[in-house]
Amino acid sequence: MKWNKLFYAIAFVALTLTTQAQLSIGPEFEQAYQKGTRDKSGAPGKNYWQNTANYDLKIDFNPATRLLKGEVEIVYTNNSPDVLNEIWFKLYPNLYKKGAPRKSKISESDLGDGVQITKVLMNGKDKELGSLVIDGTNMHTAIPALQPGKSLKFKISYHYILNKGSHVRTGQVDEGAHFIAYSFPRIAVYDDIDGWNKFPYTGSEEFYNDFCNFKVAITVPQNYAVWATGDLLNAKEVFTKNVFEKYSLAHQTDGVIDVIDSITLAQNKVTSSKPFNTFKFEAKNVVDFAFATSNHYLWKSTSLVVDPNTKRRTRVDAVFNAQHKDYYEVIDFARKTVHAMSYTFPKWPFPYSHETVFDGLDQMEYPMMVNDNPVDNRVDAITLTDHEIFHTMFPFYMGINETKYGWMDEGWATIGEWLISPMIDSTIVDEYGISATAMSSGSKDDTPIMTLTPDLKGSGGFTNSYPKPGLGYLYIKDYLGDELFTKALHHYIKSWNGKHPMPYDFFYSMNVGSGKNLDWFWKRWFFEGGVLDLAIKSVNKTAEGYAIEIENKGTKPLPIDLALTYEDGSTEKIHHTIGVWESGNTIYTSNVKSGKKLKKVVMGSSHVPDKNKKDNVYELN
Repeated sequence: MKWNKLFYAIAFVALTLTTQAQLSIGPEFEQAYQKGTRDKSGAPGKNYWQNTANYDLKIDFNPATRLLKGEVEIVYTNNSPDVLNEIWFKLYPNLYKKGAPRKSKISESDLGDGVQITKVLMNGKDKELGSLVIDGTNMHTAIPALQPGKSLKFKISYHYILNKGSHVRTGQVDEGAHFIAYSFPRIAVYDDIDGWNKFPYTGSEEFYNDFCNFKVAITVPQNYAVWATGDLLNAKEVFTKNVFEKYSLAHQTDGVIDVIDSITLAQNKVTSSKPFNTFKFEAKNVVDFAFATSNHYLWKSTSLVVDPNTKRRTRVDAVFNAQHKDYYEVIDFARKTVHAMSYTFPKWPFPYSHETVFDGLDQMEYPMMVNDNPVDNRVDAITLTDHEIFHTMFPFYMGINETKYGWMDEGWATIGEWLISPMIDSTIVDEYGISATAMSSGSKDDTPIMTLTPDLKGSGGFTNSYPKPGLGYLYIKDYLGDELFTKALHHYIKSWNGKHPMPYDFFYSMNVGSGKNLDWFWKRWFFEGGVLDLAIKSVNKTAEGYAIEIENKGTKPLPIDLALTYEDGSTEKIHHTIGVWESGNTIYTSNVKSGKKLKKVVMGSSHVPDKNKKDNVYELN
């Protein structure tokens, strides 16, 4: 019965697609439809594929010198139908290499030699280091033909010095704390749309990685604890008995446990007494691996049931410098975010075993990890915490290509922040990015959201990635209603979690999941530019009350929110979804039934950007 309903939904959308203006589709996506790797229903095609790898990492990190020495074994599997004659790697730490192209500002004192590769074995045989072509953060090398369905094994020895300053998502936090991301050479994505992903990492655009399995052993000096993506396999071995018992308890309790407190730190009783400890982690089917280490951070931990059907729990951590007072509440904000994500929005059981918020120097997300700087006030701490944790779903549970389509994850983190922050503190009205979206609309930097992320200029680098797509999701949620929107979103998530969705996969999945052709909105909001400006054109008395005429001075559909004040002092609020603009009209009349005399009409709300608010007030004589 469920399959039949899905068939009719797909058939309905296919029929309506033929009667409405379709979305403009690039040749690379048309080719994917023809090859059957993707389908215009928004689902993965019958021939969909993606490559993967198993990583076995051994890392030795010296906090005093910041030297990171690593050895990584990679078993890469070619699931594509293509014969591969070369392999492309990402060397993300080369952002700090002298001469590497970058958009982020890096201090001269932080520039160095980048990743130094000292030995490479390919299928057990030495590979000439001179055969490695390194260009900034990209590295590629020729290989014997790798046939479809076959695997190739690399073993790479390398080292680099972690940056002390110029903290761009990774680096030293203080003398005894470090957040370490992108710590190993990894194979780039080879997909059905572009082949090898060759976009360089410049510090601005973010990432695109395959779903892989990781086994990681991280060796650090005594008294340094390590937190990381994945499950810690040898906690009993590396922690003291007291810390291990509290760590174990945190996995089982709703209360907050001080796994590492000030007394434990003062007594140097965090880790085992060996001069060095090796923390062993395992993470399966994730797109990245990051870790952090400190010898003086507090660790608060709790857990909660995220899936009532299986009773599965997620552990939530806040790991921080005791001097940062805002961080004492972060454990509460983080727990409430995981709860809200699991039960309210997107109403999907939190997919990972833990989420650790680490007190660092950036605002950046990783699978099961967050690197968040301390902030000045409680509202900022809430919005930062929930924004970064929301990224768990996008881009991690859904393998988004952020190098091209940053809006496919940042827009979701933005709507997640807008909706979840008031659940944590009901006094919050989060208007992140709304003013910037209004003021920049129609300007030279206001390109369509579908503009590739590396091509964004000026203010568009922010608005196109964060608030504009976030508003698009919010308006569709308002238009469909919570129940139907959740159904459509879950259809998209079920279709693409653990895979690599592209923009059309999202648009068409939402169409099918909702049973509605939403292309009229996708086209105007995501593919077109234009000013964001509503105006009250007129207010006229009618036999039943009043006719309020609203003009849309641009092409983009915006919700209408009216606040009416009557002569007797009473008020009324009226809301219209974006559906009032569905037919392409530029004028909409809101008919108000009332026997009272209307005195004033004010249009606008916290999440409707409007470039010119002077025409949003209408006073009657």
